[in-house]
Amino acid sequence: MMEEYSAFLIPFIGLKNGVHRFDFKVDNKFFKGFDFLDFHQAQLDVELVFEKKTTLLELNFYAKGQVTVPCDITTELFDLAVDTDFTLVVKFGTEENHDNDEILTLPHGYHEIQVAQYIYEMIVLSVPQKKVHPGIEDGTLKSEILEKLKNLEPQQKSSSNDIDPRWDKLKELL
Repeated sequence: MMEEYSAFLIPFIGLKNGVHRFDFKVDNKFFKGFDFLDFHQAQLDVELVFEKKTTLLELNFYAKGQVTVPCDITTELFDLAVDTDFTLVVKFGTEENHDNDEILTLPHGYHEIQVAQYIYEMIVLSVPQKKVHPGIEDGTLKSEILEKLKNLEPQQKSSSNDIDPRWDKLKELL
């Protein structure tokens, strides 16, 4: 992996069995390395609780911070809080296997693990599919686009009492 992710390379061969902690700062530069440009700003603290056991490794990632993203409705930028976690179990076998998202198999003899990809995926997947500015939900956002969208909304003419008569015909069949 690229040199800029060397801080995310954990050599576990020299670690004693037990719990070890690693802390990382993740920002725009980190995401640019993955060609991910959806975040205008990113400030996150990532903690890795790394437990080395006799036959396996258990990695518990925790990320907390914020990313600045555009609203999917108005394109206004806003800060979105990120608070997420992910657990990865690393086992050792005859060959490398990434088939399971939560279990990684590394060949015997490996002595380090690159965790940047796991941190990247954990953070990106924690962001909701639809990003809505909090000002839209509480009514405080004033935006030209929002005003135009309100003017384009279809006007409700029919009330809930106006039931399509075809439904009555279907009810008669019962």
